[in-house]
Amino acid sequence: MSMTKIKLTMKKSLTLLSAVFIFLLAACSGSDTYRGSWKALDENGAKYELLFDANTFSIKDSTGKSKRFEYTQNSVNVTNSVETYGIKLQDGRALEINFPKADDESVGIIKDGNGKPIYTIGRNDYVQYDDLYELL
Repeated sequence: MSMTKIKLTMKKSLTLLSAVFIFLLAACSGSDTYRGSWKALDENGAKYELLFDANTFSIKDSTGKSKRFEYTQNSVNVTNSVETYGIKLQDGRALEINFPKADDESVGIIKDGNGKPIYTIGRNDYVQYDDLYELL
């Protein structure tokens, strides 16, 4: 094999490897489906504001106190148009962001790694847990 063919093959391999690497980096960032701001309620009815960016999200309580978390998205599951996104926090905890109403990504629920509801979320309004499943 000539040196020119070897260089060309190496260049193609490097280009392909770079494209795969960029795809993997993009796949780890949060989905556009849940990026942005949300109104959230916990199981006791306390109100929060959530803000999801590509690799971080913050939770602000009603007193204005805020916590910020880094995360990566590690799964996507779509069954009968119901979407569930898995995210892993930097500290190792796992969360699921579930949109239980088919083809409606304006209301959802955030669950811990065991499937226990933590927050109900709505783009425009606070949503009670019972109201969320009443919509189905």
